[in-house]
Amino acid sequence: MATFVDCPTCKTRVEWKEENRWRPFCSERCKQIDLGAWAEEKYTIPAVNLPEDPEELAE
Repeated sequence: MATFVDCPTCKTRVEWKEENRWRPFCSERCKQIDLGAWAEEKYTIPAVNLPEDPEELAE
């Protein structure tokens, strides 16, 4: 049974298989668009605001 995913960039349905060298993307173009977005810091990962005093962490 084949597995399909949506291309993260353009949402085209893509079969997840070894022959698809761009997976999970549908093409090199979509892969490069995504890489460019990371390079321009368009994606962020939320961080937990930890207290600056290390002793507060021990509590």
